[in-house]
Amino acid sequence: MKISEVEELKTRACNLIDSNADELVRVSHEIHDHPEQNYEEVFASELLTRSANDSGVPVELGAFDCPTGFSGDVGTGPTVCIMSEYDALPEIGHGCGHNIIAAAGLGAAIALASVAGNAGGRVRYMGTPAEEGGGGKILMARNGALEGVDLAMMVHPADADLATIDAIALQQLLVEYGGLESHAAAAPHLGRNALDAAVLGYMAVATLRQHILPTERVHGIFLKSGDKPNIVPSEASTEWYVRSNDVTSLAALKPRVLAALESGAHACGCSVSHEWIGAAYADMVTNNTMGTMYAHNALRLGRTVADPRQGGHRVVGSTDMGNVSHLVPSIHPMIASAPSGTSIHTNQFAQFARSPMADKAVLDGAKAMAMTAIDYWTSPERQVAVAAEFGAANPDKNVL
Repeated sequence: MKISEVEELKTRACNLIDSNADELVRVSHEIHDHPEQNYEEVFASELLTRSANDSGVPVELGAFDCPTGFSGDVGTGPTVCIMSEYDALPEIGHGCGHNIIAAAGLGAAIALASVAGNAGGRVRYMGTPAEEGGGGKILMARNGALEGVDLAMMVHPADADLATIDAIALQQLLVEYGGLESHAAAAPHLGRNALDAAVLGYMAVATLRQHILPTERVHGIFLKSGDKPNIVPSEASTEWYVRSNDVTSLAALKPRVLAALESGAHACGCSVSHEWIGAAYADMVTNNTMGTMYAHNALRLGRTVADPRQGGHRVVGSTDMGNVSHLVPSIHPMIASAPSGTSIHTNQFAQFARSPMADKAVLDGAKAMAMTAIDYWTSPERQVAVAAEFGAANPDKNVL
């Protein structure tokens, strides 16, 4: 396809996003005002489904056996999957800005659906719940959501424009301790303190941290710690995130963390049980061929995308988009939605996620993704390059 024809498609896509700007910003604000956690995103999923269908993107709620997920296709040809996230965090709501992800994905899908026929491609628009714990993308992928997909993308808000998140592998862990209740003053010797077991396990992990890789992370909270100070706690529980560079090193770290947590139970004469929750979140394998296309298109919008792998600013975390990136070529760029130095997963970031800066990120993110998809659709050479890079990366396909 001629360069002028590609440019005309990009102009059409961006103009359509601009003409839908009020609706996209409204969707972002509505989701921000109604925060919902993992697999409870009824309001957000229904809002996005309704808006997509009204805008010419037919999607079905409950897709791939996921009640708050949705999906729909438009066009034929090489398939680009645009993903929207929309779950929130406890207490701080959209402190990760998933309302921005949701609306940007919607805008890109609307624009791409309008040009897919002329560009010779297919867009799959997917709503993927429970990124903050629950792995909606993993559940949907297990049920066939990525079949026929040639590449996948989304944008994530941050305090800078970055080529990728430094997404490391993660798995959640629940540990429960069982003791024996007794009166803490009258007969402490008859009790077995489950809280003491949990505290010792917590401290053992703190000691373990001295001897793990600098890039590895282990952090946890107490879920249950007793009912009253004068009753020896018979039950205690903790929840943990265990993170490492990739799924291979994560597998090696997990038994070390578990051994530390179980040691507290042995010391206190308590029982202990554990559950590794769901599938592990895999590390992110960024397709640089796609990433270069995205960065070029973002620059057209006045955004200079830095590569954290070359030094400088980084955003470290974990995401189920990592699993997607092991299955199909993927990108997960970060888009500036708050002032530099504003950390995600904070009340401060939640406030900026409903600001003029965030609203601009919705529109720019939609445009950059749409133009990147058009570049891919209209260039067989880029399609070959994306696939070749993915094959050479040899990602671990055993991530579901």
